[in-house]
Amino acid sequence: MKKNYKNINKLKTFWNIFKQNKIGLAGLIILIFFIILSIFAPIFATYPPLTTGAGEAFQNPSIKHFLGTDNLGRDLYSELLYGARVTLIVSFIAVITSTVVGVFLGAIAGFYGGLIDSVLMRITEIFLVIPPIFLALVLVAIFGANIINIIIVISILSWPQTARLVRAEILSLKERPYCKAAIAAGASDFKIIFSELVPNTMTTILVNMSLTQATAILIESALSFLGFGDSSMVSWGLMLNNAQEFFRQSWYMVFFPGIAIFLVVLSLNLFGEGLNDVFNPRRKKN
Repeated sequence: MKKNYKNINKLKTFWNIFKQNKIGLAGLIILIFFIILSIFAPIFATYPPLTTGAGEAFQNPSIKHFLGTDNLGRDLYSELLYGARVTLIVSFIAVITSTVVGVFLGAIAGFYGGLIDSVLMRITEIFLVIPPIFLALVLVAIFGANIINIIIVISILSWPQTARLVRAEILSLKERPYCKAAIAAGASDFKIIFSELVPNTMTTILVNMSLTQATAILIESALSFLGFGDSSMVSWGLMLNNAQEFFRQSWYMVFFPGIAIFLVVLSLNLFGEGLNDVFNPRRKKN
């Protein structure tokens, strides 16, 4: 009971600090708005996604078709709602996967150091020096453009940044007295790393996750825009891909999915900045 009470107090403290950051709060509100749209897409949408003939081709935004229709008469408003679901889910799963991999490898490298650290960091640097979109295109071209492969590709591209951040934190934390005490008490390496050290890096990990998801959305959208997305599932990148040749006659086909990507990526970056303010020790002292 006392533990639950303490957790509630921590959440209240977190919220009291976070809500003071107006930019971070604005990012959270925008993000929640798009999450709600994606969850309730079947309720809010007026037509099934990718349904041709929902209206006449190239209809301007109107009461019947809020965001207009495309070259096949598909309702862009419905596509945008379902596209939010695909884009957010793909990026979220990819970020969770890449974070788990990055935290594990970064923690191992930072704790053991020496040859293990050198090998893991050299592998990490190989991924960091290759342009992400180029590597993504190569991997998707090799393994196929389906939703599972896209998630795997984004995960492969995202883990190195997390690994480097966690490694840097572990290098500092393993010199702390509580860590040395755990080692002296005979605790196993696994317990020290994942029970003592990694939990103390969670603030860095959470901030990094919000920023990584913004990057993941851009990568997924870029792949779909270039024709390497899963054509069986509507996404914002796929909407942009379909709109390429009709930009001059139907500006709204590009504008609405483009502005949606911009707003979600912006909201994640603003939210990340807000989290950083909450977890920043200097911010807490003020």
